[in-house]
Parts: sequence; structure tokens; C-alpha cells
Amino acid sequence: MSKPDELIVDVAALVESGRSNQMSLTVVTGGAVITGRLAPEAVWRQRVSEVLTDSAHLGEFSAVFEAPAKKDGPPTHLHFHVARILQGTVGIPETGGMYRIAIEDVSAWTVGDFRYSDH
Repeated sequence: MSKPDELIVDVAALVESGRSNQMSLTVVTGGAVITGRLAPEAVWRQRVSEVLTDSAHLGEFSAVFEAPAKKDGPPTHLHFHVARILQGTVGIPETGGMYRIAIEDVSAWTVGDFRYSDH
């Protein structure tokens, strides 16, 4: 989107306010469909830092994510946790991952996340 959708910016701002971490969203960005739950950026950064700290090879990168987020104006990114890229009939990774997506790159979105079922 050349001008981010004001509605999705408002959703992101409400998540950033810390009032809820239960907002599920599905977005289309760069041809990929990503589905999952939004988290405030500070929570997302903390979780990524923890994962990196526990890594034998990537621990030195954890400090990058410990820096406080810059809070100038409305949110510019969506921070997904327990998120999956939908590919065919599966979600990658199956257990969910951590994704940061620029709101301006979202071409379509809907409330809720999608799960596949064989039933």
C-alpha cells in the first residue's frame, strides 16, 4: 500500500497500547499470506531476544532486539507471534513463528487467523 490503511494502523495502535494480545490477523504481503496473532513490539522484541540468547550461534544478536522501540507517531509495523506463512494446505512453521511486517507492504488483510483441518 502506498498509503497504509488507516484501519489496520488503528488495529496496530490498539495492540501497541498493550490492552490486548489476542488480536488474530491474516495479511497478504509480497504475495505471501501470513496468519497469526499480533503482539506489541516491545513484547515481540523481548521474545526474539530470548530465542537468540538461547542460541549457541546467534546469541550475540540478542542485544539488537533488547533496545527499546522508537515511538514516533503511529505504528509502522505489525509484530506477529505464533504466526505461519500459508503454503498450500500447510502453515510454515507448523508451531508458528515471529514475523515483523511493514504496514505499508500489506496489500490485503482480514481479522482472524486461518488453520487447516483434515476433518
